[in-house]
Amino acid sequence: MTATFRSAALQLAPATFVVLWSTGFIGAKLGLPYAEPLTFLALRFVCVASLLGLLALVLRRPWPADWRTCAHLAVAGIILHAGYLSGVFSAIHSGLSAGQVALIVGLQPLLTALLSSLFLGERVGRIQWLGLVLGFVGVVLVVGTRLGAGGSHAALALALMALASITLGTLYQKRFVPSFDLWTGSVLQFAAALLVVGPLSLLIETGRIEWTPSFLFALAWLTLVLSIGAISLLHLLIRRGAATRISALFYLTPPTTAFIAWLVFDERLDAGAMAGMVLCGVGVWLVIGRR
Repeated sequence: MTATFRSAALQLAPATFVVLWSTGFIGAKLGLPYAEPLTFLALRFVCVASLLGLLALVLRRPWPADWRTCAHLAVAGIILHAGYLSGVFSAIHSGLSAGQVALIVGLQPLLTALLSSLFLGERVGRIQWLGLVLGFVGVVLVVGTRLGAGGSHAALALALMALASITLGTLYQKRFVPSFDLWTGSVLQFAAALLVVGPLSLLIETGRIEWTPSFLFALAWLTLVLSIGAISLLHLLIRRGAATRISALFYLTPPTTAFIAWLVFDERLDAGAMAGMVLCGVGVWLVIGRR
């Protein structure tokens, strides 16, 4: 029964990750009106690192045995958390909608496929390339209608920084630290990200926070569900799958975000968006299922 449950959990892990990851854009939209982006992230990193550190001590999880591993974990944490999340939150704060940022970050699979074939030696077949292209078209259909005049050039640059960070962070971790304890490793990663984001928030922001119920809910959700739940799942998927197949899951983030926004904010989905969701599903199946 234990083996069966574990197998079923692993089968559901990709879908669970997509749903949890998509709620990050919703949580950002809920919390950012009450705090500046880097201040919000610094507070989030303090909460996550403290909670994970306490749990690691209570559970007596093993810490990395050498400084080189610690350094690689720190670099991966800075890229994955400080770089990616700062780009996403700052882009939304600067004028881009959550859907627009999700669309830009949704371009990751094409970039990852190219870089992983160059630097990791992963072979990307014709069927997988077809799936990646279909996924891209699906993403455009789902959130493309939201792309308008909103957002400045700076906001677009921040979103592209997020795209580059999540791509390079995934590849870097796969290359240098493919296996580590999720509890203690994540403590080091979030602590390293805090060392970057914290001083920057003090330098360029006011530190203003409005402790409203919406902000507290967003902070709790992003801390517990995203930073602990979704990131742990991402590490598990990176450990068990090729980088290109994992990154294809991000194609499902924009349509899933659009669906959640429809449920939470009553944003309507037109026929083009529904067709895009179907294309995203087919594209991801081609990339992940064709092995």
